[in-house]
Amino acid sequence: MEQGPIGIFDSGYGGLTVLREIVKVLPHHDFLYLGDNARTPYGNRSFKTIYEYTLESVKYLLNEGCPLIILACNTASAKALRTIQQRDLPGLAPDRRVLGVIRPTAEVIGQYSQTGHVGVLGTSGTVNSESYLLEIKKQSPELKVFQQACPMWVPLVENGEHDSEGADYFVEKYLRELFSQSEKIDTLLLACTHYPLLIEKIMTRIPAGITVLNQGEIVAPSLEDYLNRHPEISDFCLKNHQLRFLTTDETENFNKKAKTFFGQSILSEFVHL
Repeated sequence: MEQGPIGIFDSGYGGLTVLREIVKVLPHHDFLYLGDNARTPYGNRSFKTIYEYTLESVKYLLNEGCPLIILACNTASAKALRTIQQRDLPGLAPDRRVLGVIRPTAEVIGQYSQTGHVGVLGTSGTVNSESYLLEIKKQSPELKVFQQACPMWVPLVENGEHDSEGADYFVEKYLRELFSQSEKIDTLLLACTHYPLLIEKIMTRIPAGITVLNQGEIVAPSLEDYLNRHPEISDFCLKNHQLRFLTTDETENFNKKAKTFFGQSILSEFVHL
């Protein structure tokens, strides 16, 4: 295995919010971001389709020399990661690794709750997979987890409507439905990488004292810890401060929207999977 960049995959733009936090923690590393914008969103697609799309993207990043790939997409992590890790990767590249965003989050969420009641806001695909229910139960079996699908949030963010009055309606709607399940919820997990763009609206519509977790801020230090514990992977991660951005759709539109998620201007390249 030769040295290469760390691959970051997402179905579209949302993974850029995770990459933004990772770059803060690991500024010297090289990263290769791939957004499958031509086929986004993944949230309402079948397990089979999401697995096939994710595997195609993983194969592309492996061919680009990535020793480590992070599935920054919660839906892909929920519906494709385990199969890729257990069935595909041993035959494709047994010396490389593919990780997701669900387990690192599940490992720490219990540290933030005093009531033992936590809420998970995610896409329909993530919620229906019950991946967070299973992972959190493994790590903190005493916690009571309440899930709420928010199918309109990703389209609103993707179309630049996250500051609109229409977004106000759907933020209130899904939060109301979540808290109707339990008034004791004191910790909210934004289990989709698009949702940090709605955090200001969310904060103004929840009771005071509730902790809202941005996944990127959890995944970034978790990745740093993983690399420290696994020199057999870390040694093959390039450290030249370089970032590349790939999209399966039109680059001009990707560059324009990506700034909202990543916080700075970028130049992307088109790829066909």
